[in-house]
Amino acid sequence: MDFAFDARTEELRTRLLAFMDEYVYPAEKTAEEQRALLDSPWDTPAVVEELKAEARRQGLWNLFLPDAEYGAGLTNLQYAPLAEITGRSPQLAPTALNCAAPDTGNMEVLAQFGTDEQKKQWLEPLLAGEIRSAFAMTEPEVASSDATNITTHIERDGDEYVITGRKWYISGAMNPDCKIFIVMGKTDPDGEDLRRQQSMVLVPRDTPGVTVKRAMQVFGYEDHSHGGHAEVVFDHARVPVANLVGEEGGGFAIAQARLGPGRIHHCMRLIGMAERAIELMCRRAVSRTAFGKPLAQQGVVQNWIADARVAVEQLRLLVLKTAWLMDTVGNRGAHTEIQAIKIATPRAVVEILDRAIQLHGAGGVSQDFPLADLYAGARTLMLADGPDEVHQRSLARRELKKYL
Repeated sequence: MDFAFDARTEELRTRLLAFMDEYVYPAEKTAEEQRALLDSPWDTPAVVEELKAEARRQGLWNLFLPDAEYGAGLTNLQYAPLAEITGRSPQLAPTALNCAAPDTGNMEVLAQFGTDEQKKQWLEPLLAGEIRSAFAMTEPEVASSDATNITTHIERDGDEYVITGRKWYISGAMNPDCKIFIVMGKTDPDGEDLRRQQSMVLVPRDTPGVTVKRAMQVFGYEDHSHGGHAEVVFDHARVPVANLVGEEGGGFAIAQARLGPGRIHHCMRLIGMAERAIELMCRRAVSRTAFGKPLAQQGVVQNWIADARVAVEQLRLLVLKTAWLMDTVGNRGAHTEIQAIKIATPRAVVEILDRAIQLHGAGGVSQDFPLADLYAGARTLMLADGPDEVHQRSLARRELKKYL
């Protein structure tokens, strides 16, 4: 068993770490200052476009796509340590490398299921970082953890589909550069097979009948790392039948294909978030004194730091194993491990961030440190791509099946 990174991964890690130090971390404050001066908080700060241009110049671009025709051609195992590094600055780094959700998942869907025309019209500008996109599945009126519950209608009328429904927490939709929605709805609501009722269609943002109603906050934050989250209404929005992704009734299967890589990408970045939290904890602990001695000499603080290090090392090994399985036996073969990391990683990282916030006192919940923002993002991932309880239910069933 070899735990070393291969030569290509190590070379990319070295370049990416230098890119983070030289460009990304210094840009965090700049982006915040520029955003405060924009007409809309959802406009893109100039420094973000500068980061994208520099990342592309350095070849740190589209690293997430294993298909060499469209991306860097890295395996999941090669991409994992790179995604972890970007997680240290989730508001900027993934976007800078064109590796930010939900665009990553949408590009994977288009690359795998899109027609040649769909790829030309939407995938190519996404790969170039010229536009952004959104994935519209979650709905406010139903328990969307069970995707068969969705109520949005996609009805065929001649050569068009008519989409009617209400979605919310649609990531990416607040960004004015978001030009296309992948919308999941029911084309066969009365079909016997609950998992063949759904389909996906491409809906341009400027389609009549599409209204981005409002931004949805996350613990009071506006999540710029994902282009915001929005409530979106589709009121008899019409698109050509050619905008169907895959086949009618294939929406549920496409969603599952999309969510597997998305879940592991989130977990990779979460480990980077935890690493930054540990770094901030240690810097704080050695620089502050309470009750006559540095915080670093307080037993409870030492316990927090030690437990955090143990948790991160455990999580990283599980994520790397999952990536390796996805590469060798496919997403289906890695189903148990994908669910395991989706359960374990956000929980552990939320706890690490919570203790880092505690160590920073009032500063931990302030805008002067990234911890509160990181916490909001990590806690949200206990819900995103399926809440913990759904994965626990499925994982337990797989375990119990061995004994039935």
